[in-house]
Amino acid sequence: MVLTDAALLKGRDVVDVCRRAVAGGATALQLRHKGAMPHELAALARALVAALPVPVLVNDRVDVALAAGAAGAHLGQEDPPLTALRPQVPAGFVLGLSVGSRAEADRVRDWPADYWSVGPCYATTHKADAGTPLGTLGFAALARLAPAGVPVIAIGGITAATAGALAKVGAAGIAVIGAVLGASDPESAARALRSAFGAPRGSPPGARRT
Repeated sequence: MVLTDAALLKGRDVVDVCRRAVAGGATALQLRHKGAMPHELAALARALVAALPVPVLVNDRVDVALAAGAAGAHLGQEDPPLTALRPQVPAGFVLGLSVGSRAEADRVRDWPADYWSVGPCYATTHKADAGTPLGTLGFAALARLAPAGVPVIAIGGITAATAGALAKVGAAGIAVIGAVLGASDPESAARALRSAFGAPRGSPPGARRT
């Protein structure tokens, strides 16, 4: 899963960059443009949904995702609880959830999430409030707390050099920002990550790969 970041695009067209990432093996896209107005997010989401053959999720904004026809939304611990949101969205609409500590895992274990995104696995400069890096073993420990059948993807500072280690400890997939958007060649960067991670082991409904 590739997450967008306006700062890393450096003037490049987001749709073109994401197309290249998908050509390299990315199989899900999360629109994450902090500070953008809802109408701007909706326009970007619609453009990505129209252009990409993979599921598009919208970070934090279920309303925008629904309005744009996106596959789902990714939410944090401070967003409305999934127990309240699930009855309000259509069947098949993906709801992903960020988990960064044991306390957070305990809080949301009964929530109807389609997947958990656990991190930060390693140091990252792309999320100011990401928290202390978990490391590979810390990720594995939190991943084991997910409900049975809920895939867990790893996020935070992941590169082609570390993707394989996360696969070995049970990550169903990886989510990246800088490793793809920060690259001069997003397609090659995505291909390297896909190769390093290996064959997919399950992922959010509607996004069945890494």
